[in-house]
Amino acid sequence: MKKLLVVFVFTIIGLSVNAQAKIIKGLNDAGDVATFELDCSKSFQVLDKGLRYTIVRHEFKGEEMKNSYRIMLVMDGFYTTTLNSVMTISAVLADGTILKTEKIIEEDGYFDGACTLKMKDPKKLLNLDIKQIIVHANKDVVYTIPEKNRVIFKKNLENILSAK
Repeated sequence: MKKLLVVFVFTIIGLSVNAQAKIIKGLNDAGDVATFELDCSKSFQVLDKGLRYTIVRHEFKGEEMKNSYRIMLVMDGFYTTTLNSVMTISAVLADGTILKTEKIIEEDGYFDGACTLKMKDPKKLLNLDIKQIIVHANKDVVYTIPEKNRVIFKKNLENILSAK
């Protein structure tokens, strides 16, 4: 019975570790910008069914430029015509704060399903949960983020913030 319990515990630990993405580190040719991003070579991380993401941090050498943090969202099968030339994508946090970005629609009038949210205060996201992602199109599309995926997202964000 103890052996079965030990195997079960190690399986659960292994699954939770595998859910986190590895961090890819890069440095530009001049050596003044370091990039830290989730490894999406095999697959993107999942926030909700049909909604995947990656997180990127650009660390600049020198005091004059601040580090930048971005979440790239990819919506599977989200090719839609829109009536506007700009589409708004919002992330709703647990405290009601809304992060917004506007995506300029391609000349053919189609939204390709990918956008980037800039994070001004990424540490705030460690304390709060992303509850929903809303795509404001002809009709609002709401992705509600499950608790399990919120935990993995926070761990991935924490790994990006602490990467050296």
